[in-house]
Amino acid sequence: MAWGATRFTGKEELFVNSDQLIKEAMIARDRAYVPYSKFKVGAALLSSDGQVFHGCNIENAAYSMCNCAERTALFKAYSDGVKSFSAIAVVADTDRPVPPCGACRQVIAELCPPEMKVVLTNLKGDIKELTVEELLPGAFSPEDLHE
Repeated sequence: MAWGATRFTGKEELFVNSDQLIKEAMIARDRAYVPYSKFKVGAALLSSDGQVFHGCNIENAAYSMCNCAERTALFKAYSDGVKSFSAIAVVADTDRPVPPCGACRQVIAELCPPEMKVVLTNLKGDIKELTVEELLPGAFSPEDLHE
């Protein structure tokens, strides 16, 4: 893959591409808390400076209190002060590459650049790559709030 970021891990440098980002998403998926649906989802968000933020879905007995993997990763990054991203990978046990829900698409569209890579995959290894803009064309944006 031509895209990616150099990740500095102490003494070594690691170039992160889609295959490596998918592996990170699978690690995040293993941490999912899904006692009700049993539907594990993992996300790995690559910042522009090479940091990887894991996210997993977290359920709750009050179903509306759940949070998806994609939003977990983005919220973790933002809460750590990181606001520039180059890619996100999402993985789940689905027949097709896992599509993000509408809420996640909206959050990704607002917090990530339109040209950023989105890598969707499943446990069978099917991969679909697109951009944030392709993920949610015509997304509602902060500019829509101004008169």
